[in-house]
Amino acid sequence: MSAVIHSTAIVDDGAQIGDDTRVWHWAHVCGGARIGKGCSLGQNVFVGNDVVIGDNVKIQNNVSVYDAVRLEDDVFCGPSMVFTNVYNPRSAITRKNEYRQTVVRRGATLGANCTIVCGVTIGEHAFVGAGAVVNRDVPAYALMMGVPARRQGWMCKCGVQIKDKGDVRCNCGASYRINESTCVPL
Repeated sequence: MSAVIHSTAIVDDGAQIGDDTRVWHWAHVCGGARIGKGCSLGQNVFVGNDVVIGDNVKIQNNVSVYDAVRLEDDVFCGPSMVFTNVYNPRSAITRKNEYRQTVVRRGATLGANCTIVCGVTIGEHAFVGAGAVVNRDVPAYALMMGVPARRQGWMCKCGVQIKDKGDVRCNCGASYRINESTCVPL
């Protein structure tokens, strides 16, 4: 099945959109964007030219995915969360040659209204809480909350917080080795 694009959405010539992807009301996908299969772009989503989005990515309403953002497979972008691409913007100074790449690794969740400051990498299956401001790299499986975001624990890839340390097993059956600075699947 090919992509389903709502009649109010704008998809510029050249955009690549995978099978079974849905582009909802009033979205705009620029011509250089590459979007995988099985994705959902909610109402009022903007996708820039220099954007790569993997398979099965869910982008909720009112999210702008600006140039230099890379979303790997199975990423979830909550409603009204924010990406940036210039670290120190000024209206009177053009800085398009200073875009900093942001990478969101496979399975990560970016909560509603969080902000991802450009130039960071969000690790696999990390979980950024609603309203958090991420201004540094996030380890895989980390639970990040606050302004600025700090690691508050670890998350299983099923989306449940893991509270113990050492060799632990989630209720879903996944096992991890957790210490003060890492969470590694076993």
